[in-house]
This record gives sequence, C-alpha cells and structure tokens, in this order.
Amino acid sequence: MNKKLYPSAALGVLFVALIVLVKTVDVQAIGPKGTSIGLATVNIGVHHFLGEHLWLYTLTNVLGYGALALAGCMGVLGLLQMVYRKRLFKVDKELLLLGCLYVVTGLFYVLFEKVIINYRPMLLPGEELPEASFPSSHTMLSLVIFASLLIALPKYVKKSSQPGRILTWVLWVCMVVMVVGRLISGVHWFTDILGGTLLGGALVSLYGACLSLWKQADSAKGGRA
Repeated sequence: MNKKLYPSAALGVLFVALIVLVKTVDVQAIGPKGTSIGLATVNIGVHHFLGEHLWLYTLTNVLGYGALALAGCMGVLGLLQMVYRKRLFKVDKELLLLGCLYVVTGLFYVLFEKVIINYRPMLLPGEELPEASFPSSHTMLSLVIFASLLIALPKYVKKSSQPGRILTWVLWVCMVVMVVGRLISGVHWFTDILGGTLLGGALVSLYGACLSLWKQADSAKGGRA
C-alpha cells in the first residue's frame, strides 16, 4: 500500500473498531423506548453534561443544506467542463475525484440508514419511532464536503489571495460549527459524532491521497515524454 493511503486506512480501521465497541461494550437500554446503546456510560455521561439545545440542531441542518449546495455547485462545474471539453476525462481531476467521493459518501449514508448501529438519544418533534443515529450523517457529510473543498481549492483560487483566505476560513468555521454544534445539540450520542468524524476523515484522506497519486502519475508520464 502506498504511504499516502495510510491515514485513510488508519481512520477506516478506527471506525470499524468503534462499531465493534459500540455493539459489544457496555450496551444498555438507555435510548428512547428502551433502545440499546453501546458504550452507554460514556454516551449518557456526555449527553447529560452537554444537555439538549435544539436550536443548534436547526442551525446545523441549515449548514448541512449549505454543504449540499456547495457539492451541487462543484457537480455543475464538472458537468460544464465535460460539455465544453467534450470528454469526461478532460474534466479536472479534482472534480472527477470529488464526484467519486460524493457517490461513495452517499452510499455510506444509505448503508447506515439501513444497518442501524445506534439510535438517537431523543425522539425529535413529530417523530414516533427512534431514528438511526450512528454515524452522525451531518458530521460525515460536512467533513467530506468542506474538507475536500479545502483540498481542491488551490486549483481554482490561490490560498494566499484574499478570496482564498476568506474561503479557507469560512470552510474551517463551517466544519467546526457543524461537528461541535451537532454534539452540543443533543440529537446524537458522543460515539455518533466520533464515528462521523472518523468515517468522514477516512473518506477525505482517501480523496487527498488519490488526487496526489494521480498528479504524481501525470508528472511521471510528462517526465518520460
């Protein structure tokens, strides 16, 4: 395995290990309607300490829609490049790999809606049944979209320029607000946020590694030519 892939692999292993721990260690019926929650002592301790703040749930939902809008803009940019350049593989490699990243992220989102690891610590307004909660999909999506844009940003905007600095700052703030806000909102257990962070980090690290390896391969071809 190429060394550039090590961070993604390590985060992926930690994510799987967390799933095993959540399903097997300190499992207690502390969730809504008696649902069983793993690592219960840690989760209930953090939840009681932080409390519930549903306004943060609303705020992070809005940020989530903003992240999806950004992903859509990058998709439109890639589509326009394909139409203008008349070949899929003439599209910027940053955009092609972003498309792959978003598809894989979407597949994980669907998977963990079907394969339930943990349930939410509370029933949201209007809900009658407990919802799947692990990993936090908003945490995963925000990390994937905002962090991957930070990696792709230098292709389109110089980070040292004023627009580049502003965009970098905004993306970082959005990521931090999403992760911290989702935890403090009380709609997820601590392990849900940790799982979303590990999985999102693994996917973004994989994106960065693949982009670097692709550029490295192109440079090697250019050198041989």
